[in-house]
Amino acid sequence: MTDAPDEVADLVPDDVPYSVPWRVATLVARVRETATAMTLELDVPGWRGAMAGQHVDVRLTAEDGYSAQRSYSLASPASMGAPGPASERVALTVQVVDDGEVSPYLTEDLQVGDLLELRGPIGNWFVWHPTDARPVQLVAGGSGLVPLMSMARTHVERGSSAPMRLLVSVRSPADALYADELDGLGPGVEVTRVWTRSGPPAWAGPVGRVSSELLAAACVPPDESPRVFVCGPTAFVEAVADALVDLGHDADLIRTERFGPTGT
Repeated sequence: MTDAPDEVADLVPDDVPYSVPWRVATLVARVRETATAMTLELDVPGWRGAMAGQHVDVRLTAEDGYSAQRSYSLASPASMGAPGPASERVALTVQVVDDGEVSPYLTEDLQVGDLLELRGPIGNWFVWHPTDARPVQLVAGGSGLVPLMSMARTHVERGSSAPMRLLVSVRSPADALYADELDGLGPGVEVTRVWTRSGPPAWAGPVGRVSSELLAAACVPPDESPRVFVCGPTAFVEAVADALVDLGHDADLIRTERFGPTGT
């Protein structure tokens, strides 16, 4: 999710779990995704599991007592409902935000073995359950891919038979999260990439923003009544959601999560 003094995640305030305790997490691995994004793998003792699409609060406290808190989507597959005990390891992919307080520290300063506070999982609305056989359409703008990647990973890990399509809009290959993994998701998850600034070498497809025509061609048809999850910057999410409704998709089956400037 986003993070900066003048930006906040516009998450659905359905069940902020003030009764959920803060837990101390240990960083066990760092995976560089792009020049400005890092996946952090954390061990969280006592973690009870999460559903695909949920997020967590992360809190950092300085020696002088100053504290900063941000919300980040889980990138790891759902652990709640999985066979056996819930895994106590979670993954967050953090995109650096210009002038941010928390994201630069998490991506550049936090090292393996360091501790941070984490609370969650949070959110029961923007979630996908692998037992749901209805077709699924995922639409991501930039780092909005993170919670949708949790859904795609869950689909693969649980062997879901639900048809799933993922449309990813990103500026250029240098900005693409999970690029190699997207290529290897297999036939169960159909991936369409949209490059808005420049495509990879020898790219023969179009370059530009997601259009209604592209959505009509790449997404699960509305007559199949898919569940639709859209995540990304506010303007992207609003444009995509409106276009999908205009194409005939049921607004009640479209769930959105967005980030943008405070007050939007």
